[in-house]
Amino acid sequence: MPAIWLIDAYRAGERGQVRALASAVSASLGWPCHTIELDYRAAVILPHIIGAASVSGITTEARARLAPPWPDLVITCGVRNEPVCRWIREQSGGHTRYLHLGRPWGPLDSFDLVVTTPQYRVPKRDNVVNNELTLHGLDSERLAQAAERWGPEFAALPAPYLTVNVGGNSGPFTFGKRAARRLAREASDLVRQQGGSLLVSTSSRTCPEAAAELERHIDVPCQVYHWREGDPDNPYLGMLALAKQIVVTGDSIAMLSEACSTGKPVFIFDLGGMRAEVPVARDFRLGGALYGLLMRFFWRRLSRDITLVHQRLVAARRASWLGEAGSQVPETATDLVRTVDAVRALLGQA
Repeated sequence: MPAIWLIDAYRAGERGQVRALASAVSASLGWPCHTIELDYRAAVILPHIIGAASVSGITTEARARLAPPWPDLVITCGVRNEPVCRWIREQSGGHTRYLHLGRPWGPLDSFDLVVTTPQYRVPKRDNVVNNELTLHGLDSERLAQAAERWGPEFAALPAPYLTVNVGGNSGPFTFGKRAARRLAREASDLVRQQGGSLLVSTSSRTCPEAAAELERHIDVPCQVYHWREGDPDNPYLGMLALAKQIVVTGDSIAMLSEACSTGKPVFIFDLGGMRAEVPVARDFRLGGALYGLLMRFFWRRLSRDITLVHQRLVAARRASWLGEAGSQVPETATDLVRTVDAVRALLGQA
């Protein structure tokens, strides 16, 4: 029987994306999916740089997990997994098809299919799917369950709800105290105009000092959740499900993706510097300043430009900048559906 291997992501931010894709492809084809987690040798980097087909970057124990029968499709993401998946395809005699999610580091012709998003600036090719947003497993059923679970928790707050999802520092952009105060003021102003209350959720990248500053300057009815690792009572999905409108800090493409999938109006919060035509006072961070220099003067493959995602979303009217009016158009075919269609075509199952 045909089979799929998922070589799992080693970074938490990519894990949900690659698992959502593998699950959707498996369900569409009716093929079983086997998930494999690898252990890596940190000092081995040459296979990644030269685009080799190699297992020299993983441990002997991890290598033992890769054995025939070889899959019809292998799905993964991350630079460390690229040589391994090319090796699997080589061992299969070219039978296995290799799908890579996110940023591709090797030459594009070393992949059978690349599924990516605008911030990586991957050129158009026949084997490249350029989605507007990252993939995820959020759907109407999960949102309905979250609304049922969390509705009673927020019932004491006046409706409608404006949900605010807060990220953190990313590349040249910084979510510090200055940005936190401005977000509190602009979100509070919007609630005062429309009535209701705020539901605020921070994330793993949110600086605690900035989160405290944000909560301190909100002056309308609100519920603030401060992210805790492994918390089973994280209300993030409930806040999305119950929202009438959603604000997302522009650093988080994953949270923007999930917000847009709800079909509700989505506003992007500019941390400062995200729009060249709209100067906004910024928080200073040395790492952010250095990343800005990297983007400007060095090889573009070493950086990512999330403002390209913002531009696509606003142009497609899938989101607006916070403080700017603009009608929004619900998507007619999701990025996940388009991606699964491309995978089926690759495998001759269209």
